[in-house]
Amino acid sequence: MISEQSWADAQLLWEYHQMHHELRPCSVAIGLGSHDLGVADTTVDLYKRGMVPLIVFTGATSPTSRERMPRGEAVHYRERALELGVPSSAVLVEPKARNTGENITFSKALLEGTGSDVSSVLLVSKPYEERRAHATACRLWPGVEFVSASTAMTFGDYVESIGSAHLVVDMLVGALQRLLLYPDLGFTTRQAVPNSVIEAYARLCRAGFTKRLLEGNT
Repeated sequence: MISEQSWADAQLLWEYHQMHHELRPCSVAIGLGSHDLGVADTTVDLYKRGMVPLIVFTGATSPTSRERMPRGEAVHYRERALELGVPSSAVLVEPKARNTGENITFSKALLEGTGSDVSSVLLVSKPYEERRAHATACRLWPGVEFVSASTAMTFGDYVESIGSAHLVVDMLVGALQRLLLYPDLGFTTRQAVPNSVIEAYARLCRAGFTKRLLEGNT
């Protein structure tokens, strides 16, 4: 069981990780690969709503997706999009990226190679990855406007969909640690992190939610 304090702290991190951007039409949508097919579904929904004329799905496989998506995350996302009625001409696949930085740089290269004119991107990710994905994209692809998007759901609903509260809280804590560390490594832009979020993060670490932390930086 998770304590009431830890649940409240995790809820705070959940809200912080989301950018709460107002959606608007963009040049392209980039769906960041993961184990979560909901990213593909949300990207397709944005396409069908006329928000973008083109989709890029990016991602190879990872330890968390290899069993469910043996052909690669981007390939499975594309197959999902075609099942949902998106024409194949509107979906590009970038199948090699193994982290968020590669998602951005490889997608940028793919779009440049096709001659696509990109001034804005709808960046679609898991809800708790919005902020880090946005910070990564702004660092690696300057001059383009990024609008963050994810499946609209509450923290409780997301926990239910994953089936493990401890796993979700571990992921939230790990994502926050990376937001704190990555600017100094040149991976992301620096984010303003409220003291309340830092304090919640520290309490969750003390409570043992450390499985997704980078080693040597706990």
